Amino acid sequence: MKNIYLPIPVALEQIIDESATIKTFRFSSNDGFRFKTGQFVELSLPGIGEAPFTPSSDPNISTRFEITIMNVGRVTQALHALKTPATLGVRGPYGLGYPLEEFKNKQILIVGGGVGLAPLRSLILALFARPADFKNIHLRFGARTPDDLIYKQEIKEWSKICDCVLTVDKADSDWKDNVGVVTTILDTDSIDLKNCVVIVCGPPIMMKFATFKLLELGFKDKQIYLSMEKNMSCGLGKCGHCRIGPFFVCREGPVFTFDKLKDLPEVWD
Repeated sequence: MKNIYLPIPVALEQIIDESATIKTFRFSSNDGFRFKTGQFVELSLPGIGEAPFTPSSDPNISTRFEITIMNVGRVTQALHALKTPATLGVRGPYGLGYPLEEFKNKQILIVGGGVGLAPLRSLILALFARPADFKNIHLRFGARTPDDLIYKQEIKEWSKICDCVLTVDKADSDWKDNVGVVTTILDTDSIDLKNCVVIVCGPPIMMKFATFKLLELGFKDKQIYLSMEKNMSCGLGKCGHCRIGPFFVCREGPVFTFDKLKDLPEVWD
C-alpha cells in the first residue's frame, strides 16, 4: 500500500532569483509529476521540514515543475540557502485547483499581488495553452515596489498578447505605470460583467479589498474565485489547521468562489 505521508524524491536543477526575497525553484522527477493549475504540494527539505506551496509552472509539462517561494520562515529560509544540485521531497498534488472547464467561453480577469503571482503564473500558462477556449484575458498585477515585482520579463511577453496593467505602492524614477494599490487599477471598461470570471490571489488584506472593489464594480459573489492558501499543514484534511468554517482548504480548496465564504467571519484572518 502506498504511504500517503511519504514524499517522492525530486531533483532541484535550477534556482532563479525573482526579487530580493523571492526565488523560483525548478525541479525534475524521474517518474514525472502532474498537477492541475491551482493545486498545491507539500515540499520537504530533509532534516528541516516541509511546507505547502502552489506550483508556478505550466501544468501541461510533466517532466519538470517550478515553485516560486518567498523567504518568510524557517523552511523557506533553508530553501533559499540551497545550492544546486540537491534532492528534495514532494507530496501531492492536493486540492481542487481552478475549474478551467467552467471558465470556457468567458472573459478572464486575473488580479494578483506580491508572491500571489506564483499560482497565477501557472493559471496564465494553462489558459494560454487553450486560446480558443476563452474570450480574452485581462491581467491586473500589483507589488510594493518595482523591485518586488516578479516575472518581469514574462509579464512583458504576456502584455503583447493580452490586456495587462501593473501598479506598485511606491514607485522609483524609472517606473512608468500606475502608482497605488491594486484596487486602483480595477475597472470594467473592457469587461462584460455577465460573462466574466475573476481570479484573485495575493496577501489576505489585498484579496479582501480587491474582492470588495470587485463587488462594488458589479461582479457577483459566484464570479469571484479566491485562492485561500490558509495554514495548510498535512495536506490531507487530517490536522484541521486549514479549516475555514466548515471547509478544509487542503481538500475542498484552495480555490473557492466568494459566495461559499462570504458569511464566514474568519475568511480574511
